[in-house]
Amino acid sequence: MAMDAGEIERLIKAKFPDALIEIRDLAGDGDHYAAHIVASDFKGKTRVQQHQMVYEALGGRMGDALHALALTTAIPKD
Repeated sequence: MAMDAGEIERLIKAKFPDALIEIRDLAGDGDHYAAHIVASDFKGKTRVQQHQMVYEALGGRMGDALHALALTTAIPKD
C-alpha cells in the first residue's frame, strides 16, 4: 500500500506547524521518499531524537504504508 507525499507532509505539519518540509518520491512508486524538514522544535535535540520525532509524527506508518524514508532534519538559521 503506497502513501502519498501530501499525506506525509500533512502528518508532519500536524506535529510541527512551523516546519519547512520538502518531500521527494525517489522511485515513483509512492513507497520510497526523501524528506528534508526544518523545524524549531528540533533545537537542542540530537539528530537521532529529531528523526524519532518525525517517525512519531508519522504515527506508525513507517514499514507499513511507507516503506522507506531518507530523512534529513535541521533547525532554522536565525
